[in-house]
Amino acid sequence: MNRSPLFSSGLEMGSLVVTSDVLHHSWAAISGLYREINEASSSFSVRFKVDQKPNCTIIAFVTWPPCTKEHLRGEGGRDFVSSSTLPLFEFLCTKTNPRFSIHKPAIDLFQSVRGALDFLKSEISNSKPLIITGHSLGGSVASLFTLWLLDRINLANIKRPICVTFGSPLIGDEGLQEAILQYSAWNSCFLHVVSDQDPIPKILIPPRNPAAPEPASNEYKPFGTFLLCSELGCACLEDPESILALLVATFSEGLGNQDWEFFGYENIVQQLDRQVICKDSTKVDEWIVHPSQAAIVTQLAAIGLGQPQQQLQQQRIDMNTLVRETEKQERKWLIRRREVYDSNVLNEMKVNMAQLEWYKKCSEDKGIGYYDCYKNASDRSDLVVEKYKKFLTCYWIDTVDEVAKKPQRNGAAFTTRWLFAGTNYRRMIEPLDIAEYYRECKTDYKTKGRSKHYKQLEQWLEEDEKNASRPNNSKKQNLAGGLTEDSCFWANVEEALISCEVLTKRESNDMDKQKRSLIEFEAYVWGMIKNKAVSNEIFLKRSSFMKWWEEYLKIIRKGIMGTSYTSPLTDFMNKKQFRQYATGYLQIG
Repeated sequence: MNRSPLFSSGLEMGSLVVTSDVLHHSWAAISGLYREINEASSSFSVRFKVDQKPNCTIIAFVTWPPCTKEHLRGEGGRDFVSSSTLPLFEFLCTKTNPRFSIHKPAIDLFQSVRGALDFLKSEISNSKPLIITGHSLGGSVASLFTLWLLDRINLANIKRPICVTFGSPLIGDEGLQEAILQYSAWNSCFLHVVSDQDPIPKILIPPRNPAAPEPASNEYKPFGTFLLCSELGCACLEDPESILALLVATFSEGLGNQDWEFFGYENIVQQLDRQVICKDSTKVDEWIVHPSQAAIVTQLAAIGLGQPQQQLQQQRIDMNTLVRETEKQERKWLIRRREVYDSNVLNEMKVNMAQLEWYKKCSEDKGIGYYDCYKNASDRSDLVVEKYKKFLTCYWIDTVDEVAKKPQRNGAAFTTRWLFAGTNYRRMIEPLDIAEYYRECKTDYKTKGRSKHYKQLEQWLEEDEKNASRPNNSKKQNLAGGLTEDSCFWANVEEALISCEVLTKRESNDMDKQKRSLIEFEAYVWGMIKNKAVSNEIFLKRSSFMKWWEEYLKIIRKGIMGTSYTSPLTDFMNKKQFRQYATGYLQIG
């Protein structure tokens, strides 16, 4: 049975390649170059080709598979070359990172085309995007050529190149990784496509010895974005430690004994070509306590790493540990990026929030609202939103944790400016976490799924309002494009929907309890409406709230709530007074 490809949350590079022709053009150029190679040739050399297309320029590098096998398995196949002997890359050395090392076979291959570098550079057009690509060790050469080129072109005049490799081994140590990270725009130029069935990308990574968990200082380390693929789907990652952990987790002891037959990426490219985000079909078990972990489980499932208690091949890595370590590393990575890329943190938060506000507006224009749009995950824009959401969440989790550990005077946990920013973040982002939670058909988010940093931000806001002896006047404002005051509003809606389903199917032994919960929900919503503390987006035709109202109305008409049941909320809804709510002219007694 064919399954829909399962995509994890991704970054901008992942979004670009799965929604454009980048992968298709890259692999087509590589395939064409392979067809031109004489199979009888036994010389170990790299081949390249420039393909000038109407809308882009492609430079492709390949080596013949038997030569790749010979070079990687032969003497010196795993050796490093020090940066002190690499004048072409001395620009990567800095005072804080004075040295690094590169894979010797990759350097040897790159040196073999050194005489053609100026020609390749001359083929680049200022007006067309540039794609640099390569397969296997040809991918290593493509990466090195991209680094060489980035130092020699003016990015103000030429579009930043994209380097796409297929099944390429890692090419450098931690020093190279650090050097590339210091050039903030460069790391995002690299996308490495890796199949779980291809041994080459993992061949330079030794399996972890449980008795010696600390890796050696001279090991190969990744950089750039990785698209890890299996027959189930793909996961897009940028954090180097998470990438390395997952490559190690999928390492098989048998890889070194394989015949290293040519592994083509045609099927993977076809699977990814112009796909959009697909709804996650993986059931996330109850041991996941936060939506960020649920997203990581989706990534692991997409690359075939199974269920929580699964022991991963010979490495004896427990899924619980792998998920939590991956989450921790992603948080560190995003905070590190924040430190490297932007010193004005609060302004950067505003930029990310502005992107989400635009997503919210676009969703409302579709008549559905951003909560349900994100929950349905049926559009490619949800892939981009995940990046902003993850950055903001990682930042605020760490910020709240840091502030909570410091001794505070009453009411002084945050300055007013920061508390306002944290409150806006909570009201914008927590609904998306709730959407992820109920997407997995779970229940009772507020007790079982809510992150403690949301609870802490909410508590600080309540303390600030109490200590300042002032009400929260924001809820009195017109909320026609604003945020619902209670960030758990949609969790209450989802629980009310569940109660409606239970009453309709008569599946509960305590039907009165379900009725009471619905009456309490009515009172809660009515109080929010009277105080104008709820956004008008809840009344959009395709929203979950309106879905609840339709189901609840059926229950009322069946007499399940009692004969001639009525309430302030039912009168409000039946008279369609919600249509006037957004205008601010509706007077509610």
